[in-house]
Amino acid sequence: MDEQLRILYQKFILEHNKNPYHYEKQADAAIVLEAYNPMCGDQFKLYLTIEADRVVAAHFHGYGCAISKASTSVLIQRIEGKSLAEVKQLIQDYMAMLHQGQAAPDEELQAFAAAKAFPGRMDCATLSWQELKTYLE
Repeated sequence: MDEQLRILYQKFILEHNKNPYHYEKQADAAIVLEAYNPMCGDQFKLYLTIEADRVVAAHFHGYGCAISKASTSVLIQRIEGKSLAEVKQLIQDYMAMLHQGQAAPDEELQAFAAAKAFPGRMDCATLSWQELKTYLE
């Protein structure tokens, strides 16, 4: 991993792992998605409230490695308040960045590009994103 990616990893991934965004169960959420990777045991529940084709509330809870927890935290933070069309585009852009090498729109998402160097970590970086993508399709 080059020095810039290492710095981004420490700055964003470790910070989101330590202080995840909206990391709490929401029993009253209208939608509960379960992102689970049986290969490593990472498992998160995404709690969403969608009204008028817009994500009005988003939370998550569960456990996993630093990469999967941080990527879920970033996902939850970025989808709140967005239309479903914007969420679909965000997911598409994130997946293209990881799988096709497209440029990241900012440093925070660029931090997850390091997963490309470790194929076993790609599932960690995309776990919750893929679950939400599947739900929206």
